[in-house]
Amino acid sequence: MMAGLARREPFGIEWPEWFGRRFEDLWPSMAEGFGKGGVRVEEFSEDDTLVVRAELPGIDPDKDVEISIHDGVLHIKGERSEHEEETKRSRYRSEFRYGMFERTVPLPAGATEKDIQATYKDGLLEVRIPMKTAKTEAAKVKVQRIA
Repeated sequence: MMAGLARREPFGIEWPEWFGRRFEDLWPSMAEGFGKGGVRVEEFSEDDTLVVRAELPGIDPDKDVEISIHDGVLHIKGERSEHEEETKRSRYRSEFRYGMFERTVPLPAGATEKDIQATYKDGLLEVRIPMKTAKTEAAKVKVQRIA
């Protein structure tokens, strides 16, 4: 019997810890997407612009949604009130969605708060955020001799 030996997983990764870290990385975005009104987003880069699209059907973009950037985070919030009613002879049906919604998207380094554009068409909100592209130039560093 060999006491005191512990089995280690390959590559030095303890699976429960690894899984927990991966779940924590995914959970905030999943929880935020399904909670607080269920705003689903997609984001991608196009040239020097970050594009964030959010599904927001049934809103009036002039009065139901507010977009802001604070501390490197894009905030999309508002209120939705959608109501559809159907009345027939012996049946009544009502479908509605209403309430507050909110979604935050952390912005990458280089995102600028100036010249942001937002458009809304067919239930899709699109926010375009310019990205600074820092051009790195080669530089020589002179070595100083210390006596």
